[in-house]
Amino acid sequence: MDLLQTIVLALIQGLSEFLPISSSAHLILVPKMTDWPDQGLAFDVVVHLGTLSAIVFYYRLIIKTLIADFFYSVVKVKTVGESKLAWGILLGTIPVGLAGLAFKDTIELTLRSTEVIAYATLVFGLLLGLGIWVNIKRASVRKAIDWLDVAFIGSMQALALIPGTSRSGITITAGLLIGLSRQMSTQFAFLLSIPVITLSAMLMIFDLYQQPQSVDWLMLVLGFLVAAISAYFTVVFFIKLLDSIGLMPFVVYRLFLGVVLLIM
Repeated sequence: MDLLQTIVLALIQGLSEFLPISSSAHLILVPKMTDWPDQGLAFDVVVHLGTLSAIVFYYRLIIKTLIADFFYSVVKVKTVGESKLAWGILLGTIPVGLAGLAFKDTIELTLRSTEVIAYATLVFGLLLGLGIWVNIKRASVRKAIDWLDVAFIGSMQALALIPGTSRSGITITAGLLIGLSRQMSTQFAFLLSIPVITLSAMLMIFDLYQQPQSVDWLMLVLGFLVAAISAYFTVVFFIKLLDSIGLMPFVVYRLFLGVVLLIM
């Protein structure tokens, strides 16, 4: 990988990981347009770790509270503070973890085509639009999450294993469909991404250990930094702009991207 490829791909990963637009779709589209060689598994690992570090840093105070309340609830055997949200994040990760282990080979061998990503980009873009419409039509929205919400959102998150779906997109959509506010849907989606990205990175590290390859450490460090910084500022500005621009622009963008991918 050269300097330009490293910066562009890391920037794409950082910008698209937490927006409901699918990072996998963009990481397929750009190399095809530029005829770049495959970036390699080691690069995928470090940019995922970069986006993970960004979301952990952004929610560091909340995470500290969640961890403390979680262990306190275990000791007291009752709900304490934010322990319900902490348990929700943990339990909501189980479906995608089990599905990932069960269908890992199928996903890697059959679902990474441009056609699959294009249709997933379109279908789940339309589903996001439906979620926005349903949420707007409700008389009121909820700012707290319950166990049925966790079960539904966690199950829907398993669909993010299909390239082109968007992990944040499907979890935000699920939250909107069941009546959570945009802010709560987004916060839970982002917090839910932490264990998922961690598990994903661990699996990639395991695969990398089994298939060692030569690496350019300078480019890997650069990729990590670019992905981390761009992901952090993406989260900051996305949350700040959520009330003013809403989510509909991302629906329009997904439909446009899906059509471009189909044409390619």
